[in-house]
Amino acid sequence: MAILFLDVDGTLINYKAQIPSSSKEAVIAARKNGHFVFLCTGCSKQEILERHFDFELDGFIGGNGNYIEVQGAEIFHKPLTYVQCKHFTDWCISRSLAYRFECNSGIYISDDYMEKSVQARMKYAFGNNKSAVNAPTNPAFRKMTSKYRDDVNKTAFVLNSYQDYLDAVKEFKDMVVGTWGGKGQLALYGDTSPEGISKEFAINKLLDYLHIDKKESICFGDSSSDLPMFNACNIKIAMKNGNDEIKQKATYIADDVDDNGVYKMFKQLQII
Repeated sequence: MAILFLDVDGTLINYKAQIPSSSKEAVIAARKNGHFVFLCTGCSKQEILERHFDFELDGFIGGNGNYIEVQGAEIFHKPLTYVQCKHFTDWCISRSLAYRFECNSGIYISDDYMEKSVQARMKYAFGNNKSAVNAPTNPAFRKMTSKYRDDVNKTAFVLNSYQDYLDAVKEFKDMVVGTWGGKGQLALYGDTSPEGISKEFAINKLLDYLHIDKKESICFGDSSSDLPMFNACNIKIAMKNGNDEIKQKATYIADDVDDNGVYKMFKQLQII
């Protein structure tokens, strides 16, 4: 019996938010064979629900580790504080940065977010493909209802330049600051999340909760934000569409997400 942790964007689904039918087939077959399958993602709960996955999972880790759910039951949640949220919001406004709050009830976007995030959303979904014409949106997007909140799993902001990310690292000493951006890991967005929280922290907590040994754990990821997950798991799978940093740390490299990478690696590992 193995316990599998799957990143979502770029791993289980592609950067256009499409899930290959083979990935769905792999998850269903793995669970039928008695394995546990969990998502381990930066996404929050409503964003996962909006994906409308028509298959069952054993639970998920959201917010890059600050929310853990097992069989529909919440076992851990540590959102940002109201004070941290206020600090982040005021900083973004002072720099004219479009930003969003990622909460379990939805992704709440600033009034200028859709306009200022067009190029970032295009590059995230299509890379540098100049033929793409429409920037995809996220069905979990909601109109900002409160300027400051206390239920924010993590924030995100659109980078005007890489310097915005570097300045955020200096500004938010009481939060974890990251950057991400799709295939090849372009620096398109920055984000902040609670201090002491990571995918590694959450996986360790979940393994303890389920009384499962680390040697049974396998994880799949595509970006540097998945490296903490690699630290927590025995077998580490990097997607071919991922960046060089994560590939260098991998036990195996799976084919591209759009080339049935998850399914073929499940086969190779004899999970299915």
